[in-house]
Parts: sequence; C-alpha cells; structure tokens
Amino acid sequence: MTPRRPASPLTALTGRLIVSCQAPPGDPMRDTGTLVRMARSAQAGGAAAVRVNEPEVVAATAAAVDLPVIGLWKDGDTGVYITPTVRHALALVDAGAAIVAADATARPRPDGSTFADLVAAVHAGGGLVMADVATADEGREAAAQGADLVSTTLSGYAPGSPRQTLPDLELVAALALSVEVPVVAEGRIATPEQAAAALAAGATSVVVGTAITAPTALTRLFAAGLTP
Repeated sequence: MTPRRPASPLTALTGRLIVSCQAPPGDPMRDTGTLVRMARSAQAGGAAAVRVNEPEVVAATAAAVDLPVIGLWKDGDTGVYITPTVRHALALVDAGAAIVAADATARPRPDGSTFADLVAAVHAGGGLVMADVATADEGREAAAQGADLVSTTLSGYAPGSPRQTLPDLELVAALALSVEVPVVAEGRIATPEQAAAALAAGATSVVVGTAITAPTALTRLFAAGLTP
C-alpha cells in the first residue's frame, strides 16, 4: 500500500512566504543555534515555512518552530549537490523535514540514482519532495516523476538556464502553465514587490533568503556601494 502523504504542508504554503535560513561555509551565522533563532524570527515575522540546510539544523529547527521545515543537504559545490542522493534525502526525513528539497536537473546524481528514486524513497518515509530546477523542461519532468512541488531555485545557476540578476519570472509563468503541482518562486527575490510579482506570475509561494537572512552578504553589498 502506498503511504498516505499529508497535504497540510502544501495547503499552509499557498500564497505565503518561505524564508531560507541558511549561511555559507565560513560565515559567522553558520551555527545551529543561530540558524534556529533565525527560523524563530522568520516565524514571528509571518513566514509560512522555513528552508534549512543539513540534518542537524533540520532537527533543531523542527523542534523549535511550529512551521513546516523544508530540508535540504548541500554536499559539495559543483554538479548535483543539493540533496544529491537517496541517503541524503532519507536523513532529512529522519531529522524531521516535512518537505525534502532536492536538485531535479537533468545532471547525473553521484550515487547513480534517478530523481524518481529519491522521490519514491521520501514518499515511502512519509515526506514530500520539492524539486529544485533550472528550466521548464526539468520542472515538467520532475512533476512527472512525482515531485510534490517544483521550485525555480537553480535558474541561473545550472546549465541551460539564463544568467540574470532578477528573479526568473518567465520560468515561474511557464511552470505555472505546464505543471499541476504547486510552483515555488526562488532565486534573487530581493524586495516585497518582486515577491508579489512572483505570485502574480503564477507562483504558489515564494522563497526569500539573502534579502532577509544574510547580514554578511548585505553588509558587503552596502559597503561596496560606498566604495569610490
């Protein structure tokens, strides 16, 4: 019998903001306690869910906030590195992630598995899957392989997608017209106006990270703006 998957996390995300509470390696904010407080602040500000990296942070965050936790596990920095294997995905489910975010591009996975294998494993464990894609074709394929949500996370960062400084609203619109699962807008969304534009383009919900949770990157931006 196929495990029954909860619909409530998806319902809670409709028309709402997801805050990505992450910090890059070497950043002073990359500390489990700090990231948990960041997630709690996001909840206090009205976020519908949080997106966090690594099982330890997922577990601590799930225990601290009354929100769906979208878990991912970045392993490496080239190729498929966002939840690259079934092992990574199941560790996130075990840690308490309601939704597992994983690279669903056409690139090969390091364990030789397919995205469909990862989806099946997460579903069997009672979780949902957010497919991080770079193109409309990848989004359609991910939905066909069972993804519960499709996100534009990798647009501009993976081969075959346009390099740009603004959110890829064209991809959001294309996915909204061609997949039956919720579409999540993520990537380079820096203002409330851009977030609203993503919803208007067809996104079900919007992920914002750097513009809310990255003081180092934001400080660097302002400091550069003052440099002659």
